[in-house]
Amino acid sequence: MSGPFAEYGPPRRVEGGLKARSTRGAIGQSWWSRRFLEVLESFALGTRLTRGRAYARRGQVLRLDVTPGLVTAAVQGSRPEPYQVRIGLAAFPPDGWERIEADLAGQAFFSARLLAGDLPPELEQVFADAGAPLFPAGVAELTQACSCPDFAVPCKHLAASFYLLAEAFDADPFRLLHWRGRSRTELLDRLRTLRATTPAVAPVDGPAAADAPARSTPELPAAGAARVLGTVPAPALADAVDRFWLPPVPLPDRPPTLATGSELLLRQLAPPGPAIGGPGLVERLRRAYREFGRSGPDAS
Repeated sequence: MSGPFAEYGPPRRVEGGLKARSTRGAIGQSWWSRRFLEVLESFALGTRLTRGRAYARRGQVLRLDVTPGLVTAAVQGSRPEPYQVRIGLAAFPPDGWERIEADLAGQAFFSARLLAGDLPPELEQVFADAGAPLFPAGVAELTQACSCPDFAVPCKHLAASFYLLAEAFDADPFRLLHWRGRSRTELLDRLRTLRATTPAVAPVDGPAAADAPARSTPELPAAGAARVLGTVPAPALADAVDRFWLPPVPLPDRPPTLATGSELLLRQLAPPGPAIGGPGLVERLRRAYREFGRSGPDAS
């Protein structure tokens, strides 16, 4: 078959393509890759996404690259030349990342998890509080383009790229953050720097802090200082051992979202079946719970 309808023939066989690790069922293992696909399905893309699942599992995607604000892919279809795919999602501006990094560095919990190569679920709320949602809030935030003649959006080449992108996030969660504008190296280096410059003693809170006089140590003559210091007894060895495992300063509390949250139940339930809405239903419920939480119990 040739001409404009050649695309509707069977795809050419590919050797060495990127194959989805999932051979059946849902794609996506981590909470962040599942959330990514749930968000896409909540945009009524669910049935269109499934068109690309077979492409993703057959290895029709030849290349997938993630850069700040843009994902590019090459997908082999029925024509000799692979189709070029582009998926755009705006990267956060530098000042937005500075606020996010300051929030993350202020909690040892987040810094430790990120340095260990993990994205805790509470991270999504940190981005939301900073005014920079980690996942797109609407389909209009995504730019989808493919060089194939199929007018559907997403076409199966775009859909296959979305599935492979979700699995790329499974393998390396920092690729999701890189898409949003920060590479792993940049983010972790920034967190280490901020953590290193965090003062060990908490500053005085409130407006009086600016007017508070600086504390100073009384000056003593050298001989007097020696006599005073000489009278200070060394701590007992038993006391020093008992204090060895205590932190020098109180550790910060975990984020309050760890204690409770409107999405706690949704995180523990398996994705619903297609008969009642499929995985996209989870994202729609999540948004509804957030709206209920913002409006409060007295809202009409």
